[in-house]
Amino acid sequence: MEDKEYNELLYKAFSQLPKLEGEHTDFIIPNVDSIIQGNKTIIRNISAIADKARRSKAEITRYIEKELGVPTTLEEQRLIITGKFRDEDLNKKIHKYFETYVICRECHKPDTHLETAGKGMYYLVCEACGARYSLIGY
Repeated sequence: MEDKEYNELLYKAFSQLPKLEGEHTDFIIPNVDSIIQGNKTIIRNISAIADKARRSKAEITRYIEKELGVPTTLEEQRLIITGKFRDEDLNKKIHKYFETYVICRECHKPDTHLETAGKGMYYLVCEACGARYSLIGY
């Protein structure tokens, strides 16, 4: 095959590929709905955050507890955090959780799940593109 024919076929193939930069997703990381009562901060929408992440409330609670370094209590639809924390700070932690443990680094979609690899090792597995990432100490 001549170079000219090859280049034409290659150009034709590339022109038929979908444009990825125009791809839009309606996935939005939920913002924290919290109030401060005395010396405690209460996240009232922990269930909505967990549902959006497709993770358990206990997993997200454990992450927040480690990140903030304070004890927490999970009561049905609420997460009670010992200490006073601003919405901005809590939102940063939630966004970091989603970026690390929910959103695929390859295709940037939230269609992922966690698999146990033993000895404190986990894999973030994307159901959309098939990418796998190792996570230590989740």
